[in-house]
Amino acid sequence: MKPESAGESSPARGRNQSVEDEDSGQQKTQKPNVDKTRARIFARAVNILAARPRSERQLRERLLAKPWAEPALVDECIAKLKELGYVNDSLFAHNYASSRVNIKPVGRSRLARELAGKKVERQTINKALDTVFEEVGEGTLIDRAIEKRIRTHGRPGDRNDAKRLFDYLARLGFGYDLIIKKLQALRAEIEENDEL
Repeated sequence: MKPESAGESSPARGRNQSVEDEDSGQQKTQKPNVDKTRARIFARAVNILAARPRSERQLRERLLAKPWAEPALVDECIAKLKELGYVNDSLFAHNYASSRVNIKPVGRSRLARELAGKKVERQTINKALDTVFEEVGEGTLIDRAIEKRIRTHGRPGDRNDAKRLFDYLARLGFGYDLIIKKLQALRAEIEENDEL
């Protein structure tokens, strides 16, 4: 058997030494990996929000969809974004609702469904819709919707046309009582014009 020289090591000693080196390397790299993941999650969150505004739950789901995203780090990231004002469900719901109302006349129930689909809490939805419909009344919106429908399809001439108009307004999310009231007023106006 040959004696070991100073530069050589036995296979057993080399294996143990490499295991020890790996353990100390993991401890050293553990912190940088967490910092790297934290930065990666934050960058992804900012990119998602730059594309379009999202609710807190939508953002959380998008971030957690990545296999490398840890829930604790995602929560930390969202807390930081809230602190910076980039994630605010109340503001998101209000801006979304007022934007939709300005673009196209829609009713309260449709906006509530759309915001619920965007994973906003029911209480936040109700507050936002109360504010938006104080600014622009639902009666004004339904009048705009009826005017647009009459411009494109003409006045309802028979019961089937009135039913189609009713269905159209219901799909837009207006309440049944309000629709019936407006259609009765429209029918009275049509009958009055026919008498003249």
